[in-house]
Amino acid sequence: MKIFSPDGKLYRFMVRFTDCVKLELLWLLCSLPVITIGASTAAAFTVTLKMVKDREGRIAHEFFAAFKANLRQGIAMTFITALCAWAVYLDLQLLNVPGGGSVMFLIIAVLAIYIFSFSLLYAFPLMARYENTLMKTIRNSFRLSMKFFLRSLLLLIAVAIECAVFMWNMQTVIIGLLVGPVLVMYTISWVASGIFDKVDSDNADI
Repeated sequence: MKIFSPDGKLYRFMVRFTDCVKLELLWLLCSLPVITIGASTAAAFTVTLKMVKDREGRIAHEFFAAFKANLRQGIAMTFITALCAWAVYLDLQLLNVPGGGSVMFLIIAVLAIYIFSFSLLYAFPLMARYENTLMKTIRNSFRLSMKFFLRSLLLLIAVAIECAVFMWNMQTVIIGLLVGPVLVMYTISWVASGIFDKVDSDNADI
């Protein structure tokens, strides 16, 4: 039947799903030391940026090559991302402290979430696609988020919805464990790839 042929939609879906599961396992494996989560994520984005254009080759080969290339910066990004998350968490906890500082802490928390989210939104895809210093990568992520603000805001909402769906019930949690993080990266890569192509076509500095 045509549906099961290599040109059929079901066949292509199953191939893509299998590739995502492979990439998820590689990402999990290389994230186990914890401090290498950043490098593992950058490596996964290297593959998903190619996936959205159907240009990926051997998943494992491309992943490990990118993992090795981004190891040093990736470890640094792990600590930066963890520090940002801890700062937001700490500020949200301070909202529960009795006293008159709740409004101030709320404002700080909202600003921190805004700055950190847009500063990190494209950071890993940028690491995967361009060679740059870590601070310039984070700064460029924020610049691109502001330049393409509506697109970036919708992307954050889409990612939030995906995460909520994966945590909906036990069945979706299992699916999330299989492909959740990679599907989120794929979604970000789909938007980021278009933005990067636009920047490249305009010969803009990044």
